[in-house]
Amino acid sequence: MNATTAGATAPDQGRIVLLTTSHRVAPGLLSWPAWQALRTADRVVCADGAHPQLPYLREAGIRVEETAPTAEELVDDCAGGRTAVVVATGEGDPALTDGLARLAGSGRVPMPDLELLPASYDLPGARLLDLVQVMDRIRLECPWSSQRTHEGLAKYAIEEAYELVEAIEDGDRDELREELGDVLLQVVFHARIAEEDPDAPFSVDDVAGTIVDKLVHRHPHVFGDETADTPEEVRAHWLRTKAAEKQRTSVTEGVPLGQPGLALAAKLHSRVRTAGLDVPLPAGEGIGYDLLALAARAESEGTDPEAALRAAARTYRDAILAVEAAGGEPVRPR
Repeated sequence: MNATTAGATAPDQGRIVLLTTSHRVAPGLLSWPAWQALRTADRVVCADGAHPQLPYLREAGIRVEETAPTAEELVDDCAGGRTAVVVATGEGDPALTDGLARLAGSGRVPMPDLELLPASYDLPGARLLDLVQVMDRIRLECPWSSQRTHEGLAKYAIEEAYELVEAIEDGDRDELREELGDVLLQVVFHARIAEEDPDAPFSVDDVAGTIVDKLVHRHPHVFGDETADTPEEVRAHWLRTKAAEKQRTSVTEGVPLGQPGLALAAKLHSRVRTAGLDVPLPAGEGIGYDLLALAARAESEGTDPEAALRAAARTYRDAILAVEAAGGEPVRPR
């Protein structure tokens, strides 16, 4: 018996196979056990006449009946050792499966072997195809989404990135999963908008292809003949291949000036330190220069100044909440 079967089972009661497929895999690409079951079945049924697999099954010589037999009818049809294959619909044929479960649970009906046979499986990342399809429909049919531009969406990318960082710092797994989805949406949304550019269109596949090529090229110790046994050696590979790709004339190229000030200062200092340049910090009066020096010191010590300041600010926030919860009176300005 290939699956758990409840109720009485007689050797001549046959076999019912529920064949499931993934809509994310091209129709006709079925597993070998699925093709074997289809070719040797005495009866193949499908309740959905528009099922995407039907043309391919019929082309392969499989006779498929477009019908929805009841559980009792299917059990009777398998008597005498016959095999029936049910090509499941997208909803999974709950009426049939519930009916079979009731018959099996009653113990009064000799049941065929009941087998669930996945004919095609989702590969890792398959749900990304759903996201691309949903985004495409939203772009076409939603009055708001259809009018968005790269420029109009830019602020949301920043907001979602900060919310992702907050979820990471909070350690909330559910929130982390949701915020990662929101960041992913920004990527897919921008890629969908980019498809409509009249001069230089590109798609989400182009975006994915570009980052795949970059990752492979910058990991010669994984995909090539070079070796790297430590994180430091990996970083050296990365910086070397990146420098060859970019051919930059200044270490400041590629540093976005619009990022938060502490992060900007730390990034510039990191570039200077990595390149081995002797560039003293500018001398000046005021808190800005003091913060610049602190950010540079933090970067030299391996500390992210933005994360450190956020952690301190969160502690400050908790102290504020504690005072408020204790009924502290606000201080009135004089």
